[in-house]
Amino acid sequence: MPDMEKDQPQETLSGYKEKINPVTKATLRWDRELIFAGSTDAGYDIEFDSNAQWGCKPMEALLLSLAGCMGIDIVMILKKMRVQLASFKMDLVGERNPSPPQYYKTIEIVLHLGGKNLDPSKVDRAISLSKTTYCSVYNSLRRDLELKVRYELEEMEQ
Repeated sequence: MPDMEKDQPQETLSGYKEKINPVTKATLRWDRELIFAGSTDAGYDIEFDSNAQWGCKPMEALLLSLAGCMGIDIVMILKKMRVQLASFKMDLVGERNPSPPQYYKTIEIVLHLGGKNLDPSKVDRAISLSKTTYCSVYNSLRRDLELKVRYELEEMEQ
């Protein structure tokens, strides 16, 4: 890979990452029973429910937070590498410790990428950069978490 290509993801993500405030604030309010409503400082809301009837379970939100963080990184990196993406989807399965604390022991992610002339080496590089350098959620999780990421490529027009 030419040196210029290696530098491109850094330039794209550094602009995005520089906008991140080092202090994050949120508010969580008890609604009823075991149902809580959370709000970000920017005004976005999420509901948590231990029974998953009125909102998602907190561990589901954590799994989706990991997916969102890695997804943003991977798509931004691939676009900067001039990969012609037409579709991107992530399927995740998390296996939790059976007794408290019931943290994630393993998380398996399958990326489904569609596009034109997709290069597996670029996808591998984007995943690696997200895990080792950019994904704040992944790097905030337990060090003994086993994260398995694989992908399926589909040739398609944009």
